[in-house]
Amino acid sequence: MSRRALITGVTGQDGAYLAKLLLEKGYDVYGAMRRTASYGLGRMAELGIEKEVKPISMELLEESNIRKVIEKVKPDEVYNLAAQSFVAVSFDQPVFTADVDGLGVTRLLEAIRSVSTGIKFYQASTSEMFGKVHETPQKETTVFHPRSPYGVAKLYGHWITVNYREGYNMHACSGILFNHESPLRGQEFVTRKITATLARMKHGHAQELCLGNMDALRDWGFAGDYVEGMHLMLQAPTPDDYVLATGVTHSVREFVTLAAEAAGWNVEWYGEGAETKAIDKATGRVLVRSVPEFYRPAEVDLLLGDPTKAKEKLGWTPKVDFPGLVSMMMESDLRKAAQSEAFL
Repeated sequence: MSRRALITGVTGQDGAYLAKLLLEKGYDVYGAMRRTASYGLGRMAELGIEKEVKPISMELLEESNIRKVIEKVKPDEVYNLAAQSFVAVSFDQPVFTADVDGLGVTRLLEAIRSVSTGIKFYQASTSEMFGKVHETPQKETTVFHPRSPYGVAKLYGHWITVNYREGYNMHACSGILFNHESPLRGQEFVTRKITATLARMKHGHAQELCLGNMDALRDWGFAGDYVEGMHLMLQAPTPDDYVLATGVTHSVREFVTLAAEAAGWNVEWYGEGAETKAIDKATGRVLVRSVPEFYRPAEVDLLLGDPTKAKEKLGWTPKVDFPGLVSMMMESDLRKAAQSEAFL
């Protein structure tokens, strides 16, 4: 009999890649989604799996609904990827973010505990919990110091997962994932904003790209690699928490430079801080500009993960490097811009 997996947030980037991975491994995959879930089945359609995932309506704000879904699906594994996942939005909607990203995890864990403590549980934690970092690189034992309502809410979700693991002997794990991107990333995120906007500019449907802090450093990997780590955590004999990261940082500026090169531009940088801009050497055109309104109220300048534990205990290592990731995303958006008027 096939194992059953329930994925919350299945319509998101990670949900789609994870669903594809589990289907390839022979799972029956149930995709829990809100009735108002953004992007529908679009990401799963891009991966060609939209007809293989069994959709089921679930709301992380409604405890009785969660329990009914768990009772109906009877999953062997639950992957909680659902969240209000935009850092910037969390400053405007801190209470909603706390309810979904914090209490939503509690509702899900409590429903699982009441149905069967044998169900394995994965919680999507985040490097944003480190925030104002106390050491570099960050690992599982690094002190947390979140710098956004999103980071704070995710920290609650992380610790309540630890609490249920220790208090009820549940196989509950948290993956502390550093930034992971892909062609399926939402355009609200800086990496996809860069590649999608540059693709539109290449086709004459955008004038310039406006961003915030060009010098912010992130540990960027490929989402398809990271979902493999999620699965490995639930196959390990003992539940634990793991950092998934590449162990290498790059700046937003570097990401822009590589993406612009992949689109056929050769950029030169001028200015500092909010006066930073990138100019195409051949034409003198301003392609990218830093603007104050895209700076965060509390900036996280450097996030760098140490994936040693995941490598040693799970055998997990990322396969796609930074240039490969940027090239993959840029080529995908250039192709979409050339093929679809809707994308432009």
